[in-house]
Amino acid sequence: MRARIFKQAKNAMQSGRANTHDWILEYGQSMPRQIDPVMGWTGSADTQSQLRMVFTSEEQAVAYATRNAIPYDLELPVARVRKPSIYSDNFRPDRPLNWTH
Repeated sequence: MRARIFKQAKNAMQSGRANTHDWILEYGQSMPRQIDPVMGWTGSADTQSQLRMVFTSEEQAVAYATRNAIPYDLELPVARVRKPSIYSDNFRPDRPLNWTH
């Protein structure tokens, strides 16, 4: 089972960037989940899928995985590009789309 090393994305419900600076190593699901016949809860005997380790840098996470012979996939964060928007551009005469309300 391969581990996944990634940088956590920003929470869509908040405007801040808390908890987005750490790198996370987590395992995927190696066994299918099963429904408990008595209670109806979904569970699995796979305890590694519950493991989630937090590192302060990418190098630390990769070093831990290589030191413990853990195969991993490294997911680099996508650069976020913000295009500034200007309110007056909505009323430009050379606007590509018509202004409608």
